[in-house]
Amino acid sequence: MDKQKSDFQLVKATLEDADNFAHIIAKYEKQLFVYIKRLTNISNDDAEDILQEVFIKIYENLNDFDESLKFSSWIYRIAHNHTISSYRKNKKSSQDISLEDNEIIYDKLASELNLHEETDKKLLAAKVKKLLLKLDEKYREVLILKYLEDKDYTEISNILKKPMGTIATLMNRAKAVFRKTITENNITF
Repeated sequence: MDKQKSDFQLVKATLEDADNFAHIIAKYEKQLFVYIKRLTNISNDDAEDILQEVFIKIYENLNDFDESLKFSSWIYRIAHNHTISSYRKNKKSSQDISLEDNEIIYDKLASELNLHEETDKKLLAAKVKKLLLKLDEKYREVLILKYLEDKDYTEISNILKKPMGTIATLMNRAKAVFRKTITENNITF
């Protein structure tokens, strides 16, 4: 049984019996937790609080799920919106992205941008972190969704509630700003 069909079955089962919501939580808890942490880099306790609130929102809105969307995109959109809202409300810093995430972003962007290989991954991660801190949040969001969460443009469009063309433009601009920041700061890879 494919994942998408399984998601629809879980939604249907949950609508029939609320106890089945535990299966949705079990399936998505870890990846949503990681996404919340990557988006904001808040403490684990704060991320768990937000995650709990996200699952409450998912449960409360399950009747409104649009079956034309992928279920994962729908819950990521809820997680994204609630996380950003909570972040702005609490004014916590989203600029501290983990070194591990920086290495992942670097590896993927470096191959796309034809940057030279460098053996010291920690140094590269620190450089990427500095570059990402210079990006607007809108660019950082699309890079995280694309390169850390492995979402395609359609899913990113659904999550951010922006047209596909806008997502493509944001991605291209984010890469351009990333390249420009490299040049302006005389950073070599």
